[in-house]
Formats: sequence, C-alpha cells, structure tokens
Amino acid sequence: MNLTFPALSENERFARLAVSGFLSVLDPNIAELSDIKTAVSEAVTNAIVHGYRDTAGEVMMQVRIFKDSRISIKIQDKGCGIPDVAQAMTPLYTTSPEEDRAGLGFTIMETFMEKVKVKSKPGKGTTVILERTVQGKKRL
Repeated sequence: MNLTFPALSENERFARLAVSGFLSVLDPNIAELSDIKTAVSEAVTNAIVHGYRDTAGEVMMQVRIFKDSRISIKIQDKGCGIPDVAQAMTPLYTTSPEEDRAGLGFTIMETFMEKVKVKSKPGKGTTVILERTVQGKKRL
C-alpha cells in the first residue's frame, strides 16, 4: 500500500486507520494492532511536527506485508531533515522543548516495533522504516 497525504495533524489519525485496515488481512490481536498504530502515529507526528515545522508538505507512507507475516512500514517526509540521527534517537532529546515535546517518539517506536531504521539528510527529509512480525491468527 502506498499513500501520500498532506502533512497536517488531522492526517495522523488517517495514517493509523489506513495501516490498521491494510494489516487486517493478518488478523492481528488488539495489542499488536495498538502497538503498530502507536508507532505509526509517532513517526507520522514527527514528520508533520518536526520535518515540516509549520510549513506545507506531504508525508509518504508505504506498508508492505512479507511472507511469515513480517511487515514493513516506511514513513517519509521531504522536510528539514535531522542533522544528527543518533542524538535525535536518544530518549528525552527534543528540538522543541518550548512546545512541551517529551523527546520519546523514537523510543516509543523502538519499544513497539522489532526494528526501527532512520535515514535523514538535512534539507532533504527523513525516512523512518518500522518492521515487525505480526503474530495474528492468519499467516502469510
């Protein structure tokens, strides 16, 4: 599944619903689905809030299901990028402390997914890839 949508905060909910609908073929349990939706929410919110910093843009999302029910969710923006990915992934690090941001987005993604990969270039944007095997009732 490939989706592109405007980087608006109201579209974070849309992204969560789209992913849960697409993954329904695997019949994930409620806890799995909640974890995945939370990780997607964090990645999309980061793209909207930090990637575009109140400017217009689009978020691209690709969701893939592989054999053995492994999933990959790629969330990409073409925003400002992250100068130091390792620092950005440090728990409690935030570039927006004045906005009461907790700096836990990447930590949450890592908690709920088996793998989190982040690629970013300043001025070019950021790509977050979330991976996990779904243990639902149906196996592919």
